[in-house]
Amino acid sequence: MEYYSTNGQAPRASLEKAVVRGLAEDRGLYMPERIPALPESFFADIQTLTFPEIACTVADALFGGDIPAPELHRIVEETLAFDCPVVSVTRSIGALELFHGPTLAFKDVGARFMARLLGHFTRNSADRRTIHVLVATSGDTGSAVANGFLGVEGVRVHVLYPSGKVSPTQEAQVTTLGQNITALEVDGTFDDCQALVKNAFMDAELTGRLRLTSANSINVARLLPQSFYYFHAYAQMKRLGLAEQLVVCVPSGNFGNLCAALIAKRMGLPVKRFVAANNANDVFYEYLQTGQYKPRASIPTLANAMDVGAPSNFARILDLYGGDHAALCADISGATVSDLQIRATISDCLRRYGYLLDPHGACAFRAVYHHLAPSESAVICETAHPAKFQETVESAAGVGIEIPARLAAFLQGSKQSVPMGRDYASFRNYLSQL
Repeated sequence: MEYYSTNGQAPRASLEKAVVRGLAEDRGLYMPERIPALPESFFADIQTLTFPEIACTVADALFGGDIPAPELHRIVEETLAFDCPVVSVTRSIGALELFHGPTLAFKDVGARFMARLLGHFTRNSADRRTIHVLVATSGDTGSAVANGFLGVEGVRVHVLYPSGKVSPTQEAQVTTLGQNITALEVDGTFDDCQALVKNAFMDAELTGRLRLTSANSINVARLLPQSFYYFHAYAQMKRLGLAEQLVVCVPSGNFGNLCAALIAKRMGLPVKRFVAANNANDVFYEYLQTGQYKPRASIPTLANAMDVGAPSNFARILDLYGGDHAALCADISGATVSDLQIRATISDCLRRYGYLLDPHGACAFRAVYHHLAPSESAVICETAHPAKFQETVESAAGVGIEIPARLAAFLQGSKQSVPMGRDYASFRNYLSQL
């Protein structure tokens, strides 16, 4: 399959080029030239399949023309080889999906898949130069990518995160690893970090000398595997008899996760509608209401991984609908949730159902809980373990959180980071010395 740019001014690319390059030459995001439909028989029996079996079927449809099946299935199975729960359902609150990988965040799957796919391409490439992965993070992306690529031969990862705007646990997960992982502590916002990465990709001298790619959701190898979740969630809902009128609510920042869900729907996944939950950074919600997209500087909130004022994947979502605002609104509604509401929702959910939300899951819970028709059921995407936001969650819930051993180990490590200004000259100077 070939991939085209959302800006429409770049040559079409193979999967390998799209993954290794990350961003198209015209600054657009790569999209598959077609989205394959899965057979009805797959959905008829999906409740009988395991998560790896479901994921392999979806991966075959998306990548099977480019990767031999045995290799692709190995990549999928290694990606999902967690020693902790990946997905569970709590029926008492409708349905709550929990995606906890090695860093206890949903982004682990996409990061681990990309690391293994990139490894496949580098092993079979005549270009033996080191690949430098640039990743901007507002919270969990950096830790997922850093841990997913840790120790991968021939790859160095450079994680840019906004100083003072991620939780202590999230910071520890990128600054204590060492080896082939470097954390860059940027004096700015996530949008500043993202702009630095994009500018580097557009720097002809740098890209001519260094092999640069991105592991943000702008990279198709990070984005597309996130669709696996939604097929597996549907399978679980079908087992519970709750799949007939399914609503999916996604806490949204850079909109990669929602975009992957929409692609799953195009592949045939029977979802009635989607709800995009925003915090105070509500440019997408505003677009739904007005048809006008007005990116702006991000605002710090308790749901920091959603603190994005110029979401990259808006371009992909718009492309999926051919720029048709009415068609997009027919599938997606939105909501905004304040910090005060996040705190109240964490407290209320624990009191009513005994379940402890993280701030991002609280946005999704609040956005959909009171807005379901009697015949509808909801899947609410929970993004990370609440212990990653210990101070916020404990304050809101009024209870202590037991810190999982895997998180405690990060907090005991020594911080290693490189201070970085928000200006491109500083970042370019850093890259020029690699």
